[in-house]
Amino acid sequence: MLDRPEPLFFAPFVSSIMTVEPQWIDYNGHLNMAYYNVLFDRAVDEAYELIGVGLDYLKQHRHSTFTAEVHVRYVRELKQGDPVRVTFQLLGYDAKRIHYFEQLFHATEGWVSATSENMTLHVDMMAKKVAPFPDSVMRSLAAMKAAHERLPRPEAAGRRIAMPGRD
Repeated sequence: MLDRPEPLFFAPFVSSIMTVEPQWIDYNGHLNMAYYNVLFDRAVDEAYELIGVGLDYLKQHRHSTFTAEVHVRYVRELKQGDPVRVTFQLLGYDAKRIHYFEQLFHATEGWVSATSENMTLHVDMMAKKVAPFPDSVMRSLAAMKAAHERLPRPEAAGRRIAMPGRD
């Protein structure tokens, strides 16, 4: 039995509204590339709370997730003060990994600014080794995956970097 209510998973998960902060603007006058990852990461924190692997999980179970791989695409620039939202789509999971895709949207105009595809590992913080998820988390992942299965696979998922016409 879970020690928390079963979450309701919407497809996709949509983060709270965030704002591009002044200190994140670079000398080109737009959001510096590093802070796209901050926005994506904040949205992941919200999604992880629903799945049951957020901060309380770390404190209680001494397990967490570590990012193993990320592929970010920068599609359209953001400026200071722009409101944004991030969608989170669970693409897959197994006993020790989560594969997901995020899209960063301008919250009022609706266009995509960036995408981020990620693979994370479930880690035992005491042993500093990859470890299986507990059954409660596996059930949450299964419920989220069932909700997200109805979504089309994002066109940009699985892309690789290559020079046009090569590789």
